[in-house]
Amino acid sequence: MLRILLVTLLLHLATDVHAQAWPARTVRVIAPFAAGGTADLLGRITAGKLSESLGQSFIVENRPGAGGVLGSELVARATPDGYTLLVSGVASHAVAPALSPKFPFDPVKDFAHIALFGGPPSVLAVHPSLPSRDLKSFIAFAKSKPRELTYGSPGNGTQGHLIAELFKRSAGIDIQHIPYKGASGAMVDVIAGHTHAISTTLTTASTHIRSGRLRALAISSAARLPDYDVPTFREAGYPELVASIWFSLSGPAALPADIVNRLNSEVRRALQLPDVRARLRPEGIEPGNLDPKAFTEFVAAEVKRWAPVVKASGARAD
Repeated sequence: MLRILLVTLLLHLATDVHAQAWPARTVRVIAPFAAGGTADLLGRITAGKLSESLGQSFIVENRPGAGGVLGSELVARATPDGYTLLVSGVASHAVAPALSPKFPFDPVKDFAHIALFGGPPSVLAVHPSLPSRDLKSFIAFAKSKPRELTYGSPGNGTQGHLIAELFKRSAGIDIQHIPYKGASGAMVDVIAGHTHAISTTLTTASTHIRSGRLRALAISSAARLPDYDVPTFREAGYPELVASIWFSLSGPAALPADIVNRLNSEVRRALQLPDVRARLRPEGIEPGNLDPKAFTEFVAAEVKRWAPVVKASGARAD
């Protein structure tokens, strides 16, 4: 009996030493989207701060493909030792699972969800030639011309597409969706007047809104943003349209709780640093501030929230 107790004690001590030693080498952070986007930005900002505070390199690797699914699956199958992490998000973990009946991972059970980074809201913007000066007049205009107005989005099943479809249902209007392969093509066409409106991230549209090439009607944040004099969908009477294109930090399921908690604490601290807030504010990004349990519950709620919207939109995985 004494021998068993000694062995158990030694195992606990070994576990504690291992936990205290982490990280003892470079940590890979997989960003499952192309370089230059919001996921890449948030991943690199956070990785830099974690490198400073934890004394080891956190290196971002871009592994794009299938709307974030390929890189996410790689992390889901990785050893849960804290050396392979993921920039997860609404696209890969809440939208993509509803796009295909055969999906390679469970977005909740196959991951340890660590910390919410936050993300930009969506914006509905129109070409300045439209007579609509606000959301109410746009709805009236759309109702007077059913199926005549068009809007572009970054693609089928993207958050821009789904927010717009949810808005259409809530407002009782029928405007035609034109999916693009990315936000840039949609932006070019709405500025040129080939489409009437666009639904995309505020980050993508902000430069054109400020220049007057687009007129912003509403954003999907919970409240108005200090750098943008744009009303919210909520204040226009559509509280169900409060949403962000959020990103986060996750790891493989069974990642030790002490590593999860330590990372959560460090990420939340980093996101509140003045230089980080100053970098994210122009992007319309409000940093997240959830503990691991609350964040995991948030992911599960987002999966449940967006599945019926995806189904109603008719979007399918390409």
